[in-house]
Amino acid sequence: MTIARAAKAAGVGVETVRYYERRGLVQQPASDGDYRRYGVEHIDRIRFVKRAQALGFTLDEVESLLKLQDGTDRRSIRQIAGNRLEEIRGRITDLKRLEKALAHLLSECEKGHTKHCPIVEAIGGK
Repeated sequence: MTIARAAKAAGVGVETVRYYERRGLVQQPASDGDYRRYGVEHIDRIRFVKRAQALGFTLDEVESLLKLQDGTDRRSIRQIAGNRLEEIRGRITDLKRLEKALAHLLSECEKGHTKHCPIVEAIGGK
């Protein structure tokens, strides 16, 4: 199938397929003259990349996972996934801290105990 049909089947845009090819994440198929012909294996690979990204993996990590795709080096796979999980948990902690701070500022703004809204003052660094 053509790149447009392969992209549609994988749920991405044509430029995404081209970008993955440039990055070496998806192998460029052979040409039958004027067009490159993509097969099911290309679509599966594109979907793998997209699913990994949806789980928070970077493209560099996806590249490493693709090298380990046969699943036999579980230690390396666990290390990559564990590092990603640690980073995600750190972001969750940061977001919870931000949530608490913003909720406090919102509450203070609603109370109106100060001349100026504390949200604007906090953003302004005062």
